[in-house]
Amino acid sequence: MIKQSEILTEFLDETTISALSDFLDKTDGYENAADLIATAFGSGSKLSQMSDEDTSKLVASFKHNLTLLIQKTWVEKSDIALKDQLLYQLDIFLGNDEWNENYALFLQIINQAVYLMFGQKPDSTDFAEYSLRIDPEFGIFWWYVSNLPPKTEWSETKCRIAMMLGMYFLANY
Repeated sequence: MIKQSEILTEFLDETTISALSDFLDKTDGYENAADLIATAFGSGSKLSQMSDEDTSKLVASFKHNLTLLIQKTWVEKSDIALKDQLLYQLDIFLGNDEWNENYALFLQIINQAVYLMFGQKPDSTDFAEYSLRIDPEFGIFWWYVSNLPPKTEWSETKCRIAMMLGMYFLANY
């Protein structure tokens, strides 16, 4: 089996691939790396410099699209409760303005939504490769999300940018 990193090179250049490491590892000066990742998601603007008004629009679009994805995804009867819980968690997430406090919940919501959409555990070793093969754009998004640390001590600004990257992709998916 071809590894995810080898498949990624079919869709992303080395600069963009290394931008993720730069974003994750740097405590300062990570904005350019974040903007390169945003470009891979289709953003034509500097996401790291987004105004509060544009951030509010992005969050609203994210909520709308993710809610639709969750509601419209057909699930087994045993997963209906998870679907309802996910919609509830999304409301809790959006009701808290503290980006660094919301970081872990954001990742949890994304993982659960991906599980509902694809019917398999997103943390399985094959999922990253599978997602790149069936939908390269989503696979690139999943590559990004799956490399984010589950918990972090990042600044409010870095947490905001990390989540905005994920929100941008899902708001436009």
